[in-house]
Amino acid sequence: MNNQLHEGVPVFTRGAALAEARAAMILVHGRGASAQDILTLAAEWHAPEVAFLAPQAANNTWYPNRFIMPVATNEPWLSSALALLDGLLAQVASAGIGPERTLLLGFSQGGCLALEYGARHPRRYGGLIGLSAGLIENGDQPRTYSGSLAGVPVLLGCSDVDFHIPLERVERTAQQLAHMGAEVDKRIYRNMGHTVNHDELAAVQQLLDRVTAAA
Repeated sequence: MNNQLHEGVPVFTRGAALAEARAAMILVHGRGASAQDILTLAAEWHAPEVAFLAPQAANNTWYPNRFIMPVATNEPWLSSALALLDGLLAQVASAGIGPERTLLLGFSQGGCLALEYGARHPRRYGGLIGLSAGLIENGDQPRTYSGSLAGVPVLLGCSDVDFHIPLERVERTAQQLAHMGAEVDKRIYRNMGHTVNHDELAAVQQLLDRVTAAA
């Protein structure tokens, strides 16, 4: 990975126009994938009043090393990626959609990034969804987070044998986010590959329904 950071990367959209939407979802793709790839998930849900936004990582990668590596080895790309999400949340808020009506969803590396952003910037989101993902923490060491997630619904879905995401990191992520006040729905699937399944998609649909009904 070269020194290119994520400032000014394109953001692709689907669904309702942001100015007219009742809620928003930011989708964060995995390593080697693209914004267009993860944006296809939006077609799986019935959410006509939701604006879907998917940023494209520079070089298709948010940070160069695995999330279990020391954080310093993933800088400055990690901080750049977190800043990008911060800017997107601000853009959504400027359209009148607050964090309580905004969901962050990511898969794999993108899921780790989305969960880490939520833990570092705790507030009442519409939902935090980490599919085959866990908190980045401090890479090889647990991180101390502060603040409250104030009942934020969190969905964690992962295989019990995912080579990329150790099960103990998913368990620790669930414990940490619950400790911060989140409502954690942890779903561990036996012998599943590194993928997204129909049960996870159905659970996301329920979160979208919940947010749009409250909007």
